[in-house]
Amino acid sequence: MTPRERICAAMDLKPVDKIPLMCQMSIGHMQIQLKCSPADFWHDVDVFAGGLAAMREAYDFDGILVSLHGHDPHWKEHIRSRRIAAEFEEIVWKNGDTTQHVFDDLPRHIPSRAPDTVLLSEFDLQFLPTALTYIPVSQGLHFHIDQNHPYDIFHILKKKVGASYSLHGEITSPFDYYLDLFGYENGLLGLIEEPEKAHAILAHFTKLIASCAEGMCDTGIDAVKLSSPFAGSTFISPEFYGTFVLPYERALARAVRAKGIAIYTHTCGSINDRLELMFDAEVNGIECLDPYPLGDVELQDAFTRIGKKGFIKGNIDSVNILLNGTANEVLEDARLRIEIGKKNGGFILSTACSIAPRVDRNHIQLLRTAVDRWG
Repeated sequence: MTPRERICAAMDLKPVDKIPLMCQMSIGHMQIQLKCSPADFWHDVDVFAGGLAAMREAYDFDGILVSLHGHDPHWKEHIRSRRIAAEFEEIVWKNGDTTQHVFDDLPRHIPSRAPDTVLLSEFDLQFLPTALTYIPVSQGLHFHIDQNHPYDIFHILKKKVGASYSLHGEITSPFDYYLDLFGYENGLLGLIEEPEKAHAILAHFTKLIASCAEGMCDTGIDAVKLSSPFAGSTFISPEFYGTFVLPYERALARAVRAKGIAIYTHTCGSINDRLELMFDAEVNGIECLDPYPLGDVELQDAFTRIGKKGFIKGNIDSVNILLNGTANEVLEDARLRIEIGKKNGGFILSTACSIAPRVDRNHIQLLRTAVDRWG
């Protein structure tokens, strides 16, 4: 089987010749390994695509996850000044904003004017966006989607890696857009105080995200990752998950699957109390399943409970095993997960969450060793 065939078969719960291997990587980890300009890596579609392809080759992964799309090909024209400091590369934009691109993590964006606090009770629905113009990456950090070039990176990577490797896109849950708009505290209170308004906003973003995902599917990718990091039990209850997350992620899953493309949910942290519920979203699979102590999922228990509802992608601890463990511990942990995955089927070996920035590249390369030895 080709690597792409292997990934697709596992997602479809079909037999594979060996356990597929595909990890998602943090921006910081890739920048450290590639030793490239962090500003170029973030903004330049050719640099980003080249980096993704190079990292796949370095770790012999069976596929590539594209976490950012919609790069502006004219981004350099918006720069007022650019300098490299000891801890970051700084860009001052013509609109007065500043972005500090650190070498081992996500950028820090500093707007020229502090954003206004938005309260759900005062928000006018007519000001909701009419198109999906950004990705809410993390804690107020946005990656802007160029409306004229939303899917360039997929076409570039298709040319770079051909049809042998699986290519996955990424969308973000409507719940994340909602929290990004109102903030965590105000957003969560709004679910209680004005649920109907919250539902209207979630439904609106769902339509925008679905349209974006459908366009992504038309580029010929194999799967879409639905990033939903705030849907774990340390953030919202199963009841609120079922009310404010599940219906909208189900709508996205239906839109993607109608295109004949697989979709899987990524939720960080503790999800043991909602494992079965997550598949009510009609996704093909789930990933992360953080093990103790980062989360609360045991891999075999997850397989037992999920059955043949879908595939599992995970669940190596990127911090306690890959970052802080020894080479022997990495191999033994991977062996145990491979044995469970082989027995149950529908398994892709991966880190639970992203490869942490400072993980030794030799530890990641041991995962291929483990697959070749036991997978």
